[in-house]
Amino acid sequence: MTTQIDVMRHGEPEGGRRYRGYGVNDPLTEKGWQQMWGAISDQPPWDLIVSSPLARCLDFSLALSDRENIPCIVEEDMKEIGFGVWEGLTPEEILAEDSEALNHFYADPVHNRPEGAEGLAAFSRRVWDAYQNIASAHEGKHILIVGHAGIARAVAANVLKMSLDDVYSRLGVEYASIISTVINQGCPPKMLIRA
Repeated sequence: MTTQIDVMRHGEPEGGRRYRGYGVNDPLTEKGWQQMWGAISDQPPWDLIVSSPLARCLDFSLALSDRENIPCIVEEDMKEIGFGVWEGLTPEEILAEDSEALNHFYADPVHNRPEGAEGLAAFSRRVWDAYQNIASAHEGKHILIVGHAGIARAVAANVLKMSLDDVYSRLGVEYASIISTVINQGCPPKMLIRA
Protein backbone atom coordinates (compact mmCIF):
# COMPACT_ATOMS: atom_id res chain seq x y z
CA MET A 1 0.00 0.00 0.00
CA THR A 2 1.35 3.42 -0.98
CA THR A 3 0.63 6.71 0.73
CA GLN A 4 1.56 9.93 -1.05
CA ILE A 5 1.83 13.20 0.83
CA ASP A 6 2.36 16.43 -1.10
CA VAL A 7 3.40 19.51 0.88
CA MET A 8 2.48 22.84 -0.72
CA ARG A 9 3.72 26.20 0.47
CA HIS A 10 1.18 29.02 0.52
CA GLY A 11 1.29 31.76 -2.12
CA GLU A 12 2.32 35.39 -1.64
CA PRO A 13 0.70 36.89 1.48
CA GLU A 14 -0.35 40.48 2.04
CA GLY A 15 2.11 42.72 3.85
CA GLY A 16 5.19 42.27 1.71
CA ARG A 17 8.40 40.54 2.75
CA ARG A 18 8.55 40.09 6.49
CA TYR A 19 9.02 37.41 9.11
CA ARG A 20 5.63 35.89 9.62
CA GLY A 21 5.46 32.77 11.69
CA TYR A 22 2.38 31.62 13.52
CA GLY A 23 2.00 35.04 15.17
CA VAL A 24 1.13 36.86 11.94
CA ASN A 25 -2.03 35.83 10.11
CA ASP A 26 -1.92 37.70 6.79
CA PRO A 27 -4.23 36.50 4.00
CA LEU A 28 -3.09 35.85 0.44
CA THR A 29 -2.73 38.61 -2.12
CA GLU A 30 -4.49 38.24 -5.46
CA LYS A 31 -1.14 37.13 -6.88
CA GLY A 32 -0.86 34.57 -4.07
CA TRP A 33 -4.23 33.09 -5.03
CA GLN A 34 -3.13 32.90 -8.68
CA GLN A 35 0.14 31.20 -7.70
CA MET A 36 -1.68 28.52 -5.75
CA TRP A 37 -4.36 27.80 -8.36
CA GLY A 38 -1.64 27.73 -11.03
CA ALA A 39 0.46 25.27 -9.05
CA ILE A 40 -2.32 22.70 -8.81
CA SER A 41 -3.83 23.01 -12.27
CA ASP A 42 -2.33 19.73 -13.49
CA GLN A 43 -2.05 17.92 -10.14
CA PRO A 44 -3.85 14.62 -9.66
CA PRO A 45 -6.86 14.69 -7.33
CA TRP A 46 -6.19 14.34 -3.63
CA ASP A 47 -8.23 12.28 -1.20
CA LEU A 48 -7.70 14.71 1.66
CA ILE A 49 -6.46 18.25 2.30
CA VAL A 50 -4.68 18.99 5.59
CA SER A 51 -4.19 22.68 6.25
CA SER A 52 -2.25 24.92 8.56
CA PRO A 53 -4.72 27.00 10.61
CA LEU A 54 -3.25 30.26 9.27
CA ALA A 55 -5.29 32.24 6.72
CA ARG A 56 -2.60 32.20 4.02
CA CYS A 57 -3.06 28.41 3.90
CA LEU A 58 -6.55 27.76 5.22
CA ASP A 59 -8.42 30.14 2.89
CA PHE A 60 -7.03 28.35 -0.16
CA SER A 61 -7.50 24.90 1.39
CA LEU A 62 -11.18 25.57 2.01
CA ALA A 63 -11.65 26.98 -1.50
CA LEU A 64 -9.94 23.94 -3.06
CA SER A 65 -11.95 21.60 -0.82
CA ASP A 66 -15.18 23.26 -1.94
CA ARG A 67 -14.26 23.32 -5.64
CA GLU A 68 -13.05 19.71 -5.81
CA ASN A 69 -15.30 18.24 -3.10
CA ILE A 70 -12.27 16.98 -1.13
CA PRO A 71 -12.46 16.76 2.67
CA CYS A 72 -10.31 19.32 4.50
CA ILE A 73 -9.03 19.17 8.06
CA VAL A 74 -7.02 21.72 10.03
CA GLU A 75 -3.82 20.56 11.73
CA GLU A 76 -2.49 22.97 14.39
CA ASP A 77 0.96 21.38 14.28
CA MET A 78 1.33 22.35 10.61
CA LYS A 79 1.43 26.06 11.43
CA GLU A 80 4.65 27.93 10.65
CA ILE A 81 7.53 28.22 13.10
CA GLY A 82 7.34 31.09 15.59
CA PHE A 83 9.80 33.93 15.03
CA GLY A 84 9.57 35.47 18.50
CA VAL A 85 10.43 39.18 18.58
CA TRP A 86 10.86 39.18 14.79
CA GLU A 87 7.19 38.33 14.16
CA GLY A 88 5.83 40.78 11.62
CA LEU A 89 9.11 42.65 11.12
CA THR A 90 10.73 43.34 7.76
CA PRO A 91 14.44 42.59 7.24
CA GLU A 92 15.05 46.35 7.21
CA GLU A 93 13.40 46.77 10.62
CA ILE A 94 15.50 43.94 12.06
CA LEU A 95 18.70 45.42 10.61
CA ALA A 96 17.87 48.83 12.09
CA GLU A 97 17.92 47.21 15.55
CA ASP A 98 20.96 44.97 14.99
CA SER A 99 22.97 45.22 11.78
CA GLU A 100 24.45 41.71 12.21
CA ALA A 101 21.34 39.82 13.38
CA LEU A 102 20.28 38.56 9.96
CA ASN A 103 23.85 37.62 8.96
CA HIS A 104 24.14 35.45 12.08
CA PHE A 105 20.68 34.00 11.50
CA TYR A 106 21.36 33.08 7.86
CA ALA A 107 24.81 31.69 8.67
CA ASP A 108 23.49 29.44 11.44
CA PRO A 109 19.68 29.51 11.82
CA VAL A 110 19.71 26.61 14.28
CA HIS A 111 21.79 28.46 16.89
CA ASN A 112 20.91 32.10 16.13
CA ARG A 113 17.16 32.22 16.73
CA PRO A 114 15.43 35.52 17.46
CA GLU A 115 14.54 36.06 21.12
CA GLY A 116 11.42 34.10 22.00
CA ALA A 117 11.48 32.12 18.75
CA GLU A 118 10.57 28.47 18.54
CA GLY A 119 13.66 26.26 18.34
CA LEU A 120 14.25 24.56 14.98
CA ALA A 121 14.71 21.11 16.53
CA ALA A 122 11.42 21.39 18.44
CA PHE A 123 9.67 22.73 15.34
CA SER A 124 11.05 19.89 13.21
CA ARG A 125 9.82 17.32 15.76
CA ARG A 126 6.39 18.97 15.90
CA VAL A 127 6.02 18.85 12.12
CA TRP A 128 7.45 15.36 11.73
CA ASP A 129 5.17 13.94 14.43
CA ALA A 130 2.15 15.52 12.70
CA TYR A 131 3.31 14.21 9.30
CA GLN A 132 3.67 10.67 10.66
CA ASN A 133 0.27 10.84 12.37
CA ILE A 134 -1.35 12.01 9.13
CA ALA A 135 0.35 9.22 7.17
CA SER A 136 -0.72 6.60 9.70
CA ALA A 137 -4.32 7.80 9.94
CA HIS A 138 -4.76 8.03 6.16
CA GLU A 139 -2.70 5.11 4.91
CA GLY A 140 -3.07 4.42 1.19
CA LYS A 141 -4.39 7.92 0.45
CA HIS A 142 -3.04 10.81 -1.61
CA ILE A 143 -2.88 13.78 0.77
CA LEU A 144 -2.18 17.47 0.22
CA ILE A 145 -0.74 19.42 3.15
CA VAL A 146 -1.08 23.17 2.62
CA GLY A 147 1.51 24.82 4.82
CA HIS A 148 4.62 26.94 4.91
CA ALA A 149 8.25 27.00 3.78
CA GLY A 150 9.31 25.83 7.24
CA ILE A 151 6.93 22.87 7.04
CA ALA A 152 8.34 21.81 3.66
CA ARG A 153 11.91 22.11 4.98
CA ALA A 154 11.14 20.13 8.14
CA VAL A 155 9.53 17.32 6.13
CA ALA A 156 12.42 17.27 3.65
CA ALA A 157 15.01 17.22 6.45
CA ASN A 158 13.36 14.23 8.09
CA VAL A 159 12.70 12.28 4.88
CA LEU A 160 16.21 12.86 3.52
CA LYS A 161 17.88 12.53 6.94
CA MET A 162 19.57 15.91 6.45
CA SER A 163 20.71 18.16 9.26
CA LEU A 164 18.55 21.19 9.95
CA ASP A 165 21.60 23.38 9.21
CA ASP A 166 21.90 21.88 5.73
CA VAL A 167 18.25 21.92 4.81
CA TYR A 168 17.71 25.51 5.98
CA SER A 169 20.77 26.79 4.14
CA ARG A 170 20.33 24.75 0.94
CA LEU A 171 16.62 24.24 0.31
CA GLY A 172 14.74 27.18 -1.16
CA VAL A 173 10.96 26.88 -1.05
CA GLU A 174 9.19 29.26 -3.43
CA TYR A 175 5.61 30.45 -3.04
CA ALA A 176 3.08 27.75 -4.06
CA SER A 177 5.81 25.14 -4.61
CA ILE A 178 5.05 21.49 -3.89
CA ILE A 179 7.31 18.75 -2.57
CA SER A 180 6.07 15.18 -2.76
CA THR A 181 6.78 12.22 -0.53
CA VAL A 182 5.82 8.58 -0.93
CA ILE A 183 5.54 5.98 1.81
CA ASN A 184 5.40 2.34 0.77
CA GLN A 185 4.14 0.10 3.54
CA GLY A 186 6.96 -1.05 5.78
CA CYS A 187 9.49 1.34 4.19
CA PRO A 188 10.70 4.81 5.20
CA PRO A 189 9.30 7.81 3.28
CA LYS A 190 11.00 8.90 0.05
CA MET A 191 11.02 12.16 -1.87
CA LEU A 192 9.23 11.94 -5.21
CA ILE A 193 10.42 13.93 -8.20
CA ARG A 194 7.94 14.10 -11.04
CA ALA A 195 8.90 14.77 -14.65
